[in-house]
Amino acid sequence: MVFNDKAEICKMEEFVNYILQFGNLNSQQIELILSKAETMELRKDEYFSEAGKIPRYVGFLLKGVTRFCYYNNKSEEITHSFVEENNFVSDQQRFEAQMVASEYIQAITDCELLVFSKKNWDEIGNTIVGWKDMENLIVKNCLMKALERRSPLVSEDATTRYLSFISQFPGLVNRVPLSQVASYLGITQQSLSRIRKNIVK
Repeated sequence: MVFNDKAEICKMEEFVNYILQFGNLNSQQIELILSKAETMELRKDEYFSEAGKIPRYVGFLLKGVTRFCYYNNKSEEITHSFVEENNFVSDQQRFEAQMVASEYIQAITDCELLVFSKKNWDEIGNTIVGWKDMENLIVKNCLMKALERRSPLVSEDATTRYLSFISQFPGLVNRVPLSQVASYLGITQQSLSRIRKNIVK
């Protein structure tokens, strides 16, 4: 894959810098990883992965915001996490096992991703010594980040939860529908509107 556009090269650098946090790679190994990647564009509301289907890709979000969501036993849609730019987005466990997913990964805004098919992801792991260790650290980091963001939501009151959300996802509240923010926080949209009004006062 050749990137000529300056903006594209800059985005690739973000991806390379991200993975280099988790281990060392030489220029040939980085070139191999980039050669296995494809770019994908998702329009707002399109799905990167769907419940009932086997996840096809591991993605790195170059631009945009996605969310993980599912339907509970009352058929209510629940948003349980958001992923913004310069982070991996995947249903990793089911992707690796090639099992049917139980949740959705949906684009909240128009998104641009760097994606790896199962075949290409496996080829990277089979070619680069130490890649599996790096992959494990990346997955662990993603899980830790999600847990750190979720855990305060259990014990805090609704206003504190919203303030925590703003500090963890600065700027995201203006890009995400309030109904999804409310679902993530475990409150009604009316409660969220009240909280926002009180904070503005």
